[in-house]
Amino acid sequence: MCASPAAPIWIAPDALFDGKDMAAGMALAVTGARTGKIATRADLPPEATVIDITGTICAGFLDLQVNGGGDALMNNDQSAGAIARMAAAHRRFGTVGILPTVITDAPEVLDRAVDAALAAQGMQGVLGLHIEGPHLSIARRGTHRAQHIRPFEARTMTHIQRLRAAGIFVKITVAPEAVTPAQVAQIVATGAVVSIGHSDARAEDVRALLDAGASCFTHLFNAMSPMLSRAEGVTGACINSRAYAGIICDGHHVADEMIALAIRARPVAGRMFLVSDAMPTVGGSDRFTLYGQQLHLEGGRLINAEGSLAGAHVTMAEGLARLITHVGVPPATALDMAISAPARVIGQPALASPAERDLGDILVLDAQWRPMFLAQHPKLDAQVALGSGKLGKKAP
Repeated sequence: MCASPAAPIWIAPDALFDGKDMAAGMALAVTGARTGKIATRADLPPEATVIDITGTICAGFLDLQVNGGGDALMNNDQSAGAIARMAAAHRRFGTVGILPTVITDAPEVLDRAVDAALAAQGMQGVLGLHIEGPHLSIARRGTHRAQHIRPFEARTMTHIQRLRAAGIFVKITVAPEAVTPAQVAQIVATGAVVSIGHSDARAEDVRALLDAGASCFTHLFNAMSPMLSRAEGVTGACINSRAYAGIICDGHHVADEMIALAIRARPVAGRMFLVSDAMPTVGGSDRFTLYGQQLHLEGGRLINAEGSLAGAHVTMAEGLARLITHVGVPPATALDMAISAPARVIGQPALASPAERDLGDILVLDAQWRPMFLAQHPKLDAQVALGSGKLGKKAP
């Protein structure tokens, strides 16, 4: 005779974000190290064990632009170990899935980064690989080294094909100045996501890539031609498009008012997503080297030798809180930007919901939107084991 399955414990927060809507009066089932279904509090049976907690329950954050973390930087160390350190550093702040990002560099750096992504396949919290450059505009290169910027080449296409053949998600940032619509169509045919960024192009050139299958923009407003009264530029073309757009919300890269304007102006809701563009200082020390130059934190900004911004020192949790408290974005919209929209971009919408997940991937946000892992909440009974928090098979 089979034993009856253990009855779930029901966690009833002040509010619950299910990946689409945020509502009060909801409860999340927990059995051991897994969550179960979501139900209304009113629908629970009288004998149900219910734990009331303060705060908002949601799935962990997903960050599609992570250069580094925990003193590891993809451009300095192209290894599975470095990717694991990055993922672990960001998990401390509630980000359960990252897209490691390698920026413009020598061809052999990209070679090794692709090998590292293949070696890290299935690792805890690793969603794939973001190749940001080297096929960009020199005029809008930002901190990317000019000597390595080059037109799209067969070597990059081979890397994309290798990753996609292994089932690894790929996002590649390119500029219309360095890639043709036909090349974009070839990339998109592999299942990779083409994102437009680091570009000084005209809006019509941007739209040619969108027509060819590009479906995303990289850090809206940053490193792109501005929107003017008689010229949309890349910025205006992005805002007017139906494509997804990442944006940094740290109070330095983009003015809060401009973020609010862009969100209101998009023709389709749910196409904006939050990114950190984080460097190794997140969960690490206050300085690092890139391209042989030292960068350091100064007033919350990462500064290179030229005094320019060079990536960001911000977590997804901090960006989420700023979206709500400074930009004025409704909490459900902000959570969509930090969780659900990134999940849609990578084609894994189930990662937006806290239901049917490892307990270690679920967050409780307090009144200031600061995250705590649900498994570590002091109100949970000792019988609820700490979840593995795995999005894949291998832990770092």
